[in-house]
Amino acid sequence: MAVLHSAPKFASNEGVLDALTAALDGKFVAGREEHGEVVITVARAEIANALRILRDEHEYQQLMEIAGVDYPDRAERFEVVYCLLSVTKNHRVIVKTCAAEDTPVPTVTTLWPVAGWLEREVFDMFGVIFDGNTDLRRILTDYGFEGHPFRKDFPLTGYVELRYSEEDKRVVYEPVQLAQDLRQFDFMSPWEGADYVLPGDEKAEGAKS
Repeated sequence: MAVLHSAPKFASNEGVLDALTAALDGKFVAGREEHGEVVITVARAEIANALRILRDEHEYQQLMEIAGVDYPDRAERFEVVYCLLSVTKNHRVIVKTCAAEDTPVPTVTTLWPVAGWLEREVFDMFGVIFDGNTDLRRILTDYGFEGHPFRKDFPLTGYVELRYSEEDKRVVYEPVQLAQDLRQFDFMSPWEGADYVLPGDEKAEGAKS
């Protein structure tokens, strides 16, 4: 008979924030508990070192996700969010850092190879640059796409469309063309003195005769 197991409960947050704050001395900016998660903000230049400490000394072995957040009114408008999981402690922690449009964030591909794909996604959607990522290409949008769709100032409409060009072997941008069936219009009017017969008049003539 099959045995149903309930989902594992994550360990308590008790003492975690204090321990990680002390471990990240000099790299730590802010920390809090939010919605049951421990959230830590670290200095941008120290993000790779901070995550290495959490991985090697505090058993947060797995990088589950890297996400981006855009706050256009801030001087450093982007937040890069790292979601870590400790398999041995059954616990999660969220680490954040901030960046502007022209301030690169150190890559963490040297810690987790999967970060290459995750950093590419944040770069594609938000335009955040990851210093040290040797393959920082778009991953979700088309080859010739311009802009970053998850920026809150990204235009939702435009006057160009893109298609794949067999001639150029790449995606190209072109002005929008609204195709429609060819129609011919004859604006002559029989009431303007021209000898003009409207379609269907021949039926009326036949009825008179």
